[in-house]
Amino acid sequence: MKCYQCGAELTERDYCPNCGTGVKVYKRIIALSNRYYNEGLERAGVRNLSGAVESLHQSLKLNKSNIQARNLLGLVYYECGEVVAALSEWVISKNLKPDDNVADEYMDIVRNDPSRLEMFNQTIKKYNIALNHCHQDRLDMAIIQLKKVLSMNPGFIRAHLLLALLYLNDGNYAKAKTEAQKSLKLDSGNVMAARYLKEAEAMMLPQDIKNHEDTTKKQVTKDVVRYQSGNETIIQPVRTNVFTRSGSIWGIVLGIVLGIAAACYLILPARIQEVNSTYKKQISTISEESDAKSAQVGEYEQQISSLNADIENLKEELAAYESVDTTGSATVNLMKAVSLYLNEPDNMDAIEAQMDSVNLDNLEETGAAGFKDLYDSFMVLVGAELSKRSYAKGYEAYRSENFEEAIPALTKAFQYDNTNVDALYNLGNAYYESGDTDNAKVTYDKVITDFADTSSASSAETKLAEINNATN
Repeated sequence: MKCYQCGAELTERDYCPNCGTGVKVYKRIIALSNRYYNEGLERAGVRNLSGAVESLHQSLKLNKSNIQARNLLGLVYYECGEVVAALSEWVISKNLKPDDNVADEYMDIVRNDPSRLEMFNQTIKKYNIALNHCHQDRLDMAIIQLKKVLSMNPGFIRAHLLLALLYLNDGNYAKAKTEAQKSLKLDSGNVMAARYLKEAEAMMLPQDIKNHEDTTKKQVTKDVVRYQSGNETIIQPVRTNVFTRSGSIWGIVLGIVLGIAAACYLILPARIQEVNSTYKKQISTISEESDAKSAQVGEYEQQISSLNADIENLKEELAAYESVDTTGSATVNLMKAVSLYLNEPDNMDAIEAQMDSVNLDNLEETGAAGFKDLYDSFMVLVGAELSKRSYAKGYEAYRSENFEEAIPALTKAFQYDNTNVDALYNLGNAYYESGDTDNAKVTYDKVITDFADTSSASSAETKLAEINNATN
C-alpha cells in the first residue's frame, strides 16, 4: 500500500515513513473497500448479481482506484446484459491503470467481434422500442419486442423483468412466474424478480400452481384421455378398432365413396377455377413487374449516359489543368491522382501516394476555380477505399502508440469519407492519448453531434466526461 500524499510504501505504523502524514483512517478505508470487493466477489460466485453490484459500488465509493473491483463490476454488468455500463467501467479502469490491465482483454472481446457488438446494439434498440410501446399503452407490441430481445440475448435480466411485469398486468400469471424464475436463475438475489414471483404465485390458484409445475400430467378414463397443458385441459378420444364398433365397415366404405364423388363433382371444379384465377393474377403481377423493370432499365441507361458525360467533362478539365505550371502543388497531385484513376482505376497504391499531399485546406489556398468540385467528384469514386486504407494505417499506428503517424492517417481517413465514424472516434482517442485534450474534446464532440445513434457516440461521451472530470 502506498501513501496517498507522497506515494511512498507504507509500513505497519499509522503514519507515512517518508512524509509523516497520518494514514490510519486511510488504511481503514482501503481495507473496507477490499472487504466490499471480496463480498462482491463471493456474491458474484453464487450468481447474486444484484448483491454483487451493490457491494462493488460500495467498494468503489471508498476507493475509486480499486481496479479489481471496477473490472469485476464491468463483468457483472456484462453478465446482466448491460453492455454499455460494462464498457464504461472498463474504460475508466483502463484510464486509471493503462498498463497490465485485464480490462483491455474484456473490451477487445466485445469490440473485435462486430456481430456480437451489433447484436448488443439491436437488443438495446429493441428494448427501448418496447419501453416506448409501454409508455404509449401498446402492451401487446411491447411483449413481441421483448420476446425478440430475449431470443437474441437470453441473459438480459431487465428484459425478463419487464416481460414478467407485462404478463402480470395481462393476468397471465403462469408466464409471469416463468419469466421471474428465469430472472432468478440468472440473478439469484434480484429483489424485483422475487417480488414478481411472489405476486404471480399469490394470484394463481392452487391447482394452477400444480399444473404449472407438472404440465405433462395425463389422466386416462374409460373412453377418453385427458392432458393438462398449462391452464388448458385437452380431451382426446381413446383409439378403438373400427371392427369393434357398432357401425358396419360397409357403411364406412360407402361414406368414403360418396365423399370422393362429391369432391369430384362439386369441390374439384371450384378448386380448378380458383387455381386458374390465381395463375391469372400471378401472370398480371409478373407483367406489371416486367414493365416496371423495363422503365427502371431506361432510367439506368440515362444515369449511365449522364455519368459518361461527367467523365468526359472531368477528362476535359484534367487536360486543361495539366497545361498549368503548378508543379509540386496539391492541385497537381490531385490531377495526377485523377489521371491515374482514369487510366489505371485498380492502381490504388499509386493513387493513394498522390493523394497523401492533397487536403481540403490546400485546395482552398490555391484559389483555382473548379478544383473543389473536382476533389468532391473524385472522392465519390475513390473516397471509401482511400478512407479504408488510411484508417488501417492510422489504427495500427494508434495501437502501437505512434500518435505522430496515427493522427495524420486518421485525419485523412475521415477527410476521404466523412461517414467513417470509427476513424473520427479513434482520431479523438489518438489526440487524447497524446495529451492534446483540446483537439480530443473537439473531435469527441463531433462524434456525439454527427453520429448520435452509434456506440461510438456513447464511448465519446464517456471520454468527454473523463476529460472534464480531470480538468475540474
